[in-house]
Amino acid sequence: MTYYYIQLLLPFKQELLLLLTIFILLLVQLSGKKLQQEWTMQWVNVMLLVTVLAGFWQVGYSTDLSTMFQLTPFNAFEKTVLVFATYLISLQAYNWLLHHEQIMEFYVLLLSSLLGMFCMISATNLLFFYVGLELSSIPLAILANFHLQKKQSSEAAFKFIVSASFASALLLFGISLLYGCTGSLSFISIADHLVINFFSILAFVLFFVGLAFKISVVPFHLWTADVYEGSPVTITAFLSVVSKASVLFVLLNFLFKVFNSLENVWHVMVLILLTLTIVVGNLFALRQQNFKRFMAFSSITQVGFILIALLGQNITGSAAVVYFIVVYLFSNLCVFGVIALVAAITGKEKIEDFKGFYQTNPFLAWVLLLGLFSLAGIPPTAGFFGKFFLLLSGAQSNYFGWITFAALNLVVSLYYYLRVVVVIFHRESAAVIAPIQIPKPVQFSFFICIAGVIITGVGSWIYTYIYSLAAAAF
Repeated sequence: MTYYYIQLLLPFKQELLLLLTIFILLLVQLSGKKLQQEWTMQWVNVMLLVTVLAGFWQVGYSTDLSTMFQLTPFNAFEKTVLVFATYLISLQAYNWLLHHEQIMEFYVLLLSSLLGMFCMISATNLLFFYVGLELSSIPLAILANFHLQKKQSSEAAFKFIVSASFASALLLFGISLLYGCTGSLSFISIADHLVINFFSILAFVLFFVGLAFKISVVPFHLWTADVYEGSPVTITAFLSVVSKASVLFVLLNFLFKVFNSLENVWHVMVLILLTLTIVVGNLFALRQQNFKRFMAFSSITQVGFILIALLGQNITGSAAVVYFIVVYLFSNLCVFGVIALVAAITGKEKIEDFKGFYQTNPFLAWVLLLGLFSLAGIPPTAGFFGKFFLLLSGAQSNYFGWITFAALNLVVSLYYYLRVVVVIFHRESAAVIAPIQIPKPVQFSFFICIAGVIITGVGSWIYTYIYSLAAAAF
């Protein structure tokens, strides 16, 4: 009997490990014991690393576990990507968390949000999906306000919760219309009974717009720059990488499985939105002076390129998106890791503050350079291959005009990334930032990110592995 229950629970190993970590944190907090920040960070990071490794133990997966929850090797890999990104972000937050009194609360909220994302990814029922969405969003609004002494952080939290509430309202309206059109909340039943008519199209538009808010698709991006700037750098990194990645993973499932019969409709929507997203993201990134606002519009542009892959076939498009997110994870965290370290020690976040940064901090400058080059898609970094597969997927549907448009916009993005590189390696003026001592956890995260940017680019087996998982899932 015991063996039976073990076998039953094994597929939920990642969810259970997260729940165990949250439970221990709450238990310690309720007991009134004060633990050292460094000790807390160490054992939470160990638990996150164990959760990452558990994701590669593919045992006991079944598509018939529940009418609301599905576990497959493909969504297990997606969850592993999210946990791994959270692990790196936690390592890079060392300096900030070392002097933060609410470290227990921070990790409880962060892991709760991550657990909600897991529920979203595995959901096969709209009701359960919505519960996961709210579980992932509400803790993030609190985390955005974790600079407790800064009014700008409170403003960021307010804007985030208002935007999230508005997006959730649209999403719920879309869900109610879908239920009215199909008589079911099950993904499979909706896909089987959904027909093209006014109400089904309206339901899809509302549903898609609700998700578009979460990934900052233009014109639903207005909250992004202010929230990124006001939040602590660690939370900005989590929003930029983990939160967006989770919604994009969910979007793959919805577009290619649930709304497959409306393909002609959402192709038109995606084409319009990706055009607006790439153009607006590029234009506003050109004029940003704050590093976090710069990265906000950079992430908006990257989402525009990701939308191109959704125009391709389900397997190729899914593989391209997941592969690019893996690349984006390493590239973005190279940049955010340096920003977080500098901000925690000096409080500086403006791009001009990094003038001559190479003179005093050569290693950190090279990490920034590698991350920015990969985000720009400069070969031989992994970002080049990530964008190549995105464009290749879109080309399968013969949208060559839009592919050409996107390729031309890559040149624009190259300019503003290089503008930052020029500031960092400026030799004619004295450096603003003094030499920074890099703690070992942060240094370890940088080495992982550097290796990730290089290996995911030259290692073709990584894309092949992701493609095989996508082929099995679709």
